[in-house]
Order: sequence, then structure tokens, then C-alpha cells
Amino acid sequence: MAALTDLTIAEARDQLRARKISARELAQAHVSAVAKAKQLNAFITETPEMALSMATASDQRLKAGDGGALEGVPLAIKDLFCTKDVLTTAASHILHGFKPPYESTVSANLWKAGAVLLGKTNLDEFAMGSSNTTSYYGPVHNPWQRRGDNRPLVPGGSSGGSAAAVAARVAMGATGTDTGGSIRQPAAFCGLVGLKPTYGRCSRWGIVAFASSLDQAGPMTRTVRDAAIMLGAMASHDPKDSTSVPRPVPDYEKALTGDIRGLKFGIPKEYRIDGMAPEIEKLWQQGIEWLKAAGATPVEISLPHTKYALPAYYIIAPAEASSNLARYDGVRFGLRIPGDSLDGMYENTRAEGFGAEVQRRVMIGTYVLSAGYYDAYYLKAQRVRSLIARDFTEAYKKCDVILTPTAPSAAFAIGEKADDPIAMYLNDVFTVTVNLAGLPGISVPAGLSAEGLPLGLQLIGRAFDEETLFRVAGVVEKAANFTALPPGIS
Repeated sequence: MAALTDLTIAEARDQLRARKISARELAQAHVSAVAKAKQLNAFITETPEMALSMATASDQRLKAGDGGALEGVPLAIKDLFCTKDVLTTAASHILHGFKPPYESTVSANLWKAGAVLLGKTNLDEFAMGSSNTTSYYGPVHNPWQRRGDNRPLVPGGSSGGSAAAVAARVAMGATGTDTGGSIRQPAAFCGLVGLKPTYGRCSRWGIVAFASSLDQAGPMTRTVRDAAIMLGAMASHDPKDSTSVPRPVPDYEKALTGDIRGLKFGIPKEYRIDGMAPEIEKLWQQGIEWLKAAGATPVEISLPHTKYALPAYYIIAPAEASSNLARYDGVRFGLRIPGDSLDGMYENTRAEGFGAEVQRRVMIGTYVLSAGYYDAYYLKAQRVRSLIARDFTEAYKKCDVILTPTAPSAAFAIGEKADDPIAMYLNDVFTVTVNLAGLPGISVPAGLSAEGLPLGLQLIGRAFDEETLFRVAGVVEKAANFTALPPGIS
């Protein structure tokens, strides 16, 4: 019999409903796995007692025949989601000791569906990063390793703790947030499925804000079906979030028909960038062949403003971050470092509480919002954003979905790009356009690099058409037949 930690969410759900396993023994297996995987530094806060208590309650509901969609399924929650009475840090020293008196809408939806909390996962501080090395609590280690190289690798960011936990089989699934690729890129680096839903599909209420017009919560899982199940539980209309869209939540699992005959998929010519690794190009071409073999037709499309996406993103996101992070001042919650005056206390608290990357982005954001530069930078970036959204609107007149690589490389070693912020920012080159346009995107593990590391393919869909995205992603997943595991996981 396979280990309980090897089960997918769909498999565990079916076995729990059939009473072949209990929620408590499933939770205990994962609690033990979390305790054995501390070297990954994937968790900031572990909640073993809460997990077992929630699992016991799940067993009672299952016995009564009224279990939810995720009843008894152990999940990890990115430490950007507020969880009532459980430490929530956003991986920043400035939120030291903060235990929210309320629950985020997304996590509350998961608990209503019967999910079990294993703990809060590590991330880049305030979700600012592509490597999960900016956390106050230290870097997360990717469970994968290069062949013949023992250097620890980044899991991607910012949702690196969630990605590492799911890839290492210590959580069945995890929540992430995606502002410029922070679900899809770590999913690609760790051999997982990562979905960034349409902006407004999942409520942002109770999620510590980075860039409010870009942030979106989504699932990180080991299969496309698991992602469909999780999104169905996470998504809802929320009157507390003005950007939450009042649309019914479909049964995403039903979309996994495997039939994409007659569908057209776009190949954007602008995504063939200089310096892209040949193995990424080869994988992309393989993805095209897989979809053609399943009856879909490739169409070349143009997204002409793609080259401006990264500069626009790194103006808009820091601008919104500088505004959102102004609330952390040592007065109401979190860290407080005394000073000679109120201003001194503000300065001391923020200097001590924010890490270097957060300070860098706050400074950039404050600069582009300042009186002399607002028109020159911020407003211009917003105009570029509108042009990028229009590019996608035009592209979808020719195709139903778009196929691209997820990231320009496989996972790199911790510290490898630490001295070059621009090189780090380029990790998001294939993903930021999706956030700027508010569209859904999914990364599917599709192969291994020459060094034995996972590589992902990305699918981009029309707004609120996650069903087509899941249908095509399921076909890619089946064709890729990605069964590789990190070293040490049998």
C-alpha cells in the first residue's frame, strides 16, 4: 500500500468518503512528515494539535455522511493569509507576534469545505521575490537537487514554502498568491501544478496586501484535478472585497474531459526571448506537438507590448506596495521599536522590521508616486498595462488559450542571483503579463532539464474561463506523464 502522504487530494477524498482511511490517520501521517522535513524550512508556523483536532471533527462529519469537498484533506497555508488566532507574519519581522482576530475569506472557505490546517508556509517577505530568499525566517530549500551538485536550490518565489511542502509530500496541497508569477514560477521549479485564477475569482480579504490590483490567491497541487478541486473550494464572491466578482463558481473538476478537438491555441512570437535556454524552447515545441496530437490547432499570435510588461510591472507593483505597507508603523500591531519621538518610533520600527528587498521596493514605489514623477512613471505604466490587456483581447479573437513556457530557466542555487536584482526580476518575464491583464494562468510540470530539474509549461486563458484552462492543462499533464520525484522521496 502506498504511503498516505503519496495520495493525491482526489485519491484521499475518495478513500476518506469510502471510510478506507480516517482523516485523523491522514493528518497524523502529514504532521509526522512536516516534522521530518524541517531542513527545507518550508513552514514558519506548524499547527500539529490544530490539524489533529480538525481531522477528528472531519471524521465525525464523514461518519454522518455530510463531509465537504475537502473533508479531512491536510493543507498548508501561505503565511500571507490571515488565520484566526494563528501567527501570521508575511515572513516579515515587522509582523512579529501578530495573531489575527479574524480569518481570511479563502482560508475560511477551505475550512468550510472540511480542509485541515498543517501550518503556515514560508515565503518571500511580503511576497516580494522570485526565490524565497528574502524571508525574515530564512530561505526555503527546494526538495529537488541538480545531478551531481549538492548546493541547495531555490524553490521559486514568493510561494516557495507552499511549493516545497507539496513537492516534498508533507502537504497534499497549499495556497499561494500570485502577483507577478508567484504561484506559477515556484510550481514550475518544484514540479507542481500552480494556478493563478482570474483577478476577482478568489477574495483578497484577509490576505496581507502586496499590490492590490495584481494579487490573486490560487492553489498549488500535484495534479490538475487536485487544483480544480481546491479552486472550487477557495473561490467565492465576497462582499467584503470590492474587487471580488459576483459570478457563480463552476464545477471545475467536470471540465477535465480530456477532449480538446477543434480548440485553437496561440503561440506568442514575442515569448521567444534572447538567451532562453534551448531546453526551454525544446519543451515548448514538445507542448505544441502534444496539443496538436490531441486535436488542437496551433495559431501564431502577437502580443506586441510584452517587452514593456516587466518595466511596467516593476513600477506598478512597488507603487502599490509603498501605499499598502504604510500601515506598518509599530502603533497598532506587530513590531514596535521605541524612539525619541513618534517619528523616531516609526523610523526605527520600519528600519528594523522591513528587509532589504522590501525597503528597495518601497523606495522605488514612493519615488514613482512622488509629485514630480507620477505622470512620467506611474501613469505611463498604467497606460502600458491597458495596451497589454488589449493585446490579449485581440489574441483571443484567433485562439481559445495560449501556450508558453512558465519560466526562462530551471531552479537555480540559493544566492546565485542575490547580487543582481534585475536578473532576479527576469524570472517573471513569462508570467507578469497575465497579472497585468487580470487573466488566469496555470503551470503544468512537463519535463526535466539536463540537470534533472523540473520544467513547466504555462497555459493562459480568457478571463473567468478556468474551465478551458483546466481541460487543456489536463491534456498536457497526461501527455507529459511527469512522474519524477525529488531525491529521497520514493
